[in-house]
Amino acid sequence: MAGHQLIDEYLAELARRLPGADVDELADGLDETFQHHRRRGLPAASAAAAATAEFGHPDLIIKAFVRQAPGRRTALALLASGPLFGALWGSSLISAHAWTWPIPLGAAVAFGGTLLAVVCALIAATLSRSYRRTRLAGPACGLLVLLDGAMLAAIALAAPALSWPMALAIPASLVRIGLAARSVPRILAH
Repeated sequence: MAGHQLIDEYLAELARRLPGADVDELADGLDETFQHHRRRGLPAASAAAAATAEFGHPDLIIKAFVRQAPGRRTALALLASGPLFGALWGSSLISAHAWTWPIPLGAAVAFGGTLLAVVCALIAATLSRSYRRTRLAGPACGLLVLLDGAMLAAIALAAPALSWPMALAIPASLVRIGLAARSVPRILAH
């Protein structure tokens, strides 16, 4: 690395708010830009100022990384598809008279509370200005896998018969389980 104090401070600001691998990649580009300005004859201080100016203010870089964070993108997709899943499962449960099933009230309340927590975590990941908070989508995806699994288990164990809306809701949940489970490691790795 160039070792200029201005560049070191710039990278330190990014390192406080972005994953290390991303900062390392930015550091390489910043060093190349710094060296380019040095080869053009600029003194070290001017070259460092020009290089950091070309990269932009750290807040702009962080905003761009947050916008593209895997957790944020996953949370947006899950929130956008949520109403469809709610309609599928809602119509399935209504058509099957789920209120007559032998499911303990505590289990139903726990399911609803967990679903609410998942939605809140996804909203927080979506609206966050912090890259690290976008990772809330990882645990939310894990819980969503469990909730979909619990719904499928409830259907298998308690539903007296399958209804036509379940024919849509069950495969939709299976697809969501696969996609959400696949997203967890990618989200948490960043």
